[in-house]
Amino acid sequence: MTSLPGLVRLWWVLFVLARAGGDEMILGHPRVFGGRLLLPLLPWRWGRRKPRGVRLRLALESLGPIFVKFGQILSTRRDLLPPDIADELVRLQDQVPPFPAAQARRLIEAAYGQPIDLVLSRFDDTPLASASIAQVHAGRLPDGREVIIKVVRPDIAPRIRRDIRLLYLLARFAQRMVREARRLRPVEVVREFELTLLDELDLMREAGNASQLRRNFENSADLYIPEVYWDYVRQNVMMMERIHGIGIDNIDAMRMAGVDLKRLAERGVEIFFRQVFEHNFFHADMHPGNIFVGPDEKYIAVDFGIVGSLSAQDQGYLAENFVAFFNRDYARVAKAHLRAGWVPADMRVDQFEGAIRAVCEPIFDKPLKDISFGLLLLRLFQVARRFDIQVQPQLVLLQKTLFNIEGLGRRLYPDLDLWRTAKPFLEHWMQERMGWRALRRTLAEEAPLWADTLPRLPNLLHGALTATQRRSGGRAPTPSQRLPRRLELVIGGAGLVAATAWLWHLAGLAQPIWLGVPALIWPLLGLALVLVWPRRG
Repeated sequence: MTSLPGLVRLWWVLFVLARAGGDEMILGHPRVFGGRLLLPLLPWRWGRRKPRGVRLRLALESLGPIFVKFGQILSTRRDLLPPDIADELVRLQDQVPPFPAAQARRLIEAAYGQPIDLVLSRFDDTPLASASIAQVHAGRLPDGREVIIKVVRPDIAPRIRRDIRLLYLLARFAQRMVREARRLRPVEVVREFELTLLDELDLMREAGNASQLRRNFENSADLYIPEVYWDYVRQNVMMMERIHGIGIDNIDAMRMAGVDLKRLAERGVEIFFRQVFEHNFFHADMHPGNIFVGPDEKYIAVDFGIVGSLSAQDQGYLAENFVAFFNRDYARVAKAHLRAGWVPADMRVDQFEGAIRAVCEPIFDKPLKDISFGLLLLRLFQVARRFDIQVQPQLVLLQKTLFNIEGLGRRLYPDLDLWRTAKPFLEHWMQERMGWRALRRTLAEEAPLWADTLPRLPNLLHGALTATQRRSGGRAPTPSQRLPRRLELVIGGAGLVAATAWLWHLAGLAQPIWLGVPALIWPLLGLALVLVWPRRG
């Protein structure tokens, strides 16, 4: 920010933010002597002022597309923001004037290294959509396939880096000077925004996200993901199959087409939970502009710049909390936080349980169909903020997506009961990860490792015994050098079971199943029990 343009930009941003309410943050600070006396003298404070959330939204819109994008990301952090500001930032629209088609053509030709007429038989100069990072044009390949071409805006990267540096500067200033801002963790929010923007600038990454989602829903009757044409994908240009459908927010057109809106709403919820709990890879930008309805009432998704995934621990936390919430088992909710390691060591779990109960009990006075999943997560985040529990960014991203899906579902069908629709997925997921099903799945997952290791155990045992004999100078090993009798039994028995399984496999025989577990696994469990059973005396 030492260059003259950088300083001018910084001054302008500070001025706009000051008019939006930053003046009070600066002049009202205790270190600024007499600052509060100056506040009434500022011209923009004369007369009636709009609410602070509205002022901030208008300020971000006037500062340009990067700040609009930042406000959109900030609006997802409802765990950090006051509700009035979060609600207003949600209204930020990424409506950016398109850049000239001639520039788009030059960028495409530079990316492909040849004239555009050799790549496409038709290129539509009027863009289908224009956003802060890229814009989309329609076209046709020489073989007749209809495509869309997404092009990153020219010279957007330097402007992003400039404004990111400015945002870091403002965030560090706020964190040092304003006590309330420290709780909002502004530097962390800017860092999260920076990573999101860098991901969206790389269209190779977006194409990879699209391909993964397409594989996950291959042959699905519920969701269609357009095909990526990898021969025409570059870092700043991406080509995909063009889709045609009804925009999901065009309710009248869907009614005229005879779409079953109730079934469509339920299917959207099922798709979301399948992505989260079965595939562990979810489209995290499912606002109405990115969703269409095609033939056979199948969803069609576009724009894959933002995706999310959860660890097994996060999935367990989420499923257990949903089930516990709807059973009003607040002790289980508190213990889930404790097991996740998010609760400070000095915090009393019973106090946390009481806070959750006080916040959530009023929600459950409503019928289940009127209870919002997104609101439940938001309440949970608010309680976490009170107890200084840092909410994980990947869960905040999921909460934003859940808000989108839930709002969309209830717009399609106001009486949608999300709990009834989601409950089978949650219960099935928990059953698969607990008890005998979880044991069977773990054994199946580890079977290749066992098949590779167990046949070599006799040789490994022989090598260990030979090494022990060498160390003892050829004499019989002492009791301290000798392998425990139980361990010798387990290793030998395991090798025998592995050899039997190997021969069984070579013979092409299917293993018998007992209580859902392959029969040859039971001897191994018995040998393990021999090893851990306490000895007498």
